[in-house]
Amino acid sequence: MPVSNTPNVWYEYVLSSMAKNEVIMRFEEISYERGPHKPILEEVSFSVRRGAKLTLMGQNGAGKSTLFHLITGELKPDRGKVVVNPDCTVALAKQAMPHEYLSLTIREFFEKSFSKKIYDIDPRIASALEVVNFSVPLDRLISACSGGQQARLLLAAALIQDPDILLLDEPTNNLDKAGIAHLTKFIIDYPNTCIVISHDADFLNAFTQGVFYLDIFTRKLEQYVGNYFDVVAQIAVRIEKENSKNARLAKEALEKKEKANFFANKGGRLRLLAKRMREKAAELEEEQVDVRKEDKTIRPFTIPAEIDVVGELMRITSYSIMKNHKVVSKKTDIALRRNEHLLLVGPNGIGKSTLLESLALSTAKGAHITPGIKVGYYRQDFSTLKKEETVYQSLASARSEVDEEKLRSVAAGFLIHSELIKSKIGSLSEGQKGLVSLARLVLLKPGLLILDEPTNHMNFRHLPVIAAALNAYTGAMILVSHVPEFVKQIRIDRTLDLEA
Repeated sequence: MPVSNTPNVWYEYVLSSMAKNEVIMRFEEISYERGPHKPILEEVSFSVRRGAKLTLMGQNGAGKSTLFHLITGELKPDRGKVVVNPDCTVALAKQAMPHEYLSLTIREFFEKSFSKKIYDIDPRIASALEVVNFSVPLDRLISACSGGQQARLLLAAALIQDPDILLLDEPTNNLDKAGIAHLTKFIIDYPNTCIVISHDADFLNAFTQGVFYLDIFTRKLEQYVGNYFDVVAQIAVRIEKENSKNARLAKEALEKKEKANFFANKGGRLRLLAKRMREKAAELEEEQVDVRKEDKTIRPFTIPAEIDVVGELMRITSYSIMKNHKVVSKKTDIALRRNEHLLLVGPNGIGKSTLLESLALSTAKGAHITPGIKVGYYRQDFSTLKKEETVYQSLASARSEVDEEKLRSVAAGFLIHSELIKSKIGSLSEGQKGLVSLARLVLLKPGLLILDEPTNHMNFRHLPVIAAALNAYTGAMILVSHVPEFVKQIRIDRTLDLEA
């Protein structure tokens, strides 16, 4: 069960071993709107103690990243107050590398972590990179780093500041198994406060001591005690109790109404009794509680494959990888036909995303896509989406002829409602951008599907639905994913290990 919204009560339960540690941050009745008539948070209150290890959960678009930006001061609340101990520093490891940083060298990127020039920064960078298990020349461009390497850089840029409050926004995105294990150990050993947004259940369960849950329906914040799996169980018990209570109250109210109707026809004093019974029935109905709503899951969907050619759709005869910071060419012979799925594997930095991009853009020297094959490319950083376009414009551009009814039906299946469809791509959360990207693929009807980490930023409830759609896809598909549980749900016909 969630404990009281009163911060003191919450922390009497959670982190009891730290009862003597002071509160270093608190939200006091915070409300925030993303725009006119677009409320995100309403009267949110909580506090955080020094050394706490907490998880922030919620559906895509519920306001998790917004809450982090309120903590850092990048955003200001419309009402209420965010109070951070003036002696405490805050650092945020963002979930995606800003596009304006891609042209920077790694050294320049780290220099931006400080408000003033640091003259001995190279040793400090080396120490931070060692923590995230990443060795790289400091004059390398950010754009030359893989998605997994960029994820490590974002984390290291936060760590180099040695913050009292470390905020991690989807830190496991793009990380391979070794990277996730290294990050998990770091968080467990980290002596300061750490709040994490993630959809990786096993990762969260390794260190979580309590959970803040942002409810997208009520815009309130719920607070729970225990590790991640404890909280999931608590939520299930709560829902069961609320449903049982409502069923009991509804049954009693119905019985009162039936008796009231019976006595109302008898006349005299029995009519007064009937009136009292109706009043009691109304009281019982009033006592019914709003059952906590579960996160909505996207509807089952298919990605149609329009293919007008017979035979192979694509052939790969060679590819390039990065090894010891050098480009190495390798030979292969892979032909993809209808209904064949290829999985690319390899550690962070070997060049998986670079290879996928070159295949999607038809710039890979050792690959040939049969003319007439439409390519659907899901890029992990969503840079194929145009920030200034509305969601509607982005979806409409996926088809040469727009079927209004079909477009809106597909959008609704991906939880893109009538208000969200008017929003600009740049205002969406990363998870919402992912849903838009999937909706575009459905409308595009590609014959060749190229997917780079399609589970990043996604609510875990969506993953089985996405896996089922990819498993049933009848075109040729090339997939990169660092989530074994997701890949296991998909039919894979061939695997290309880039490191082998």
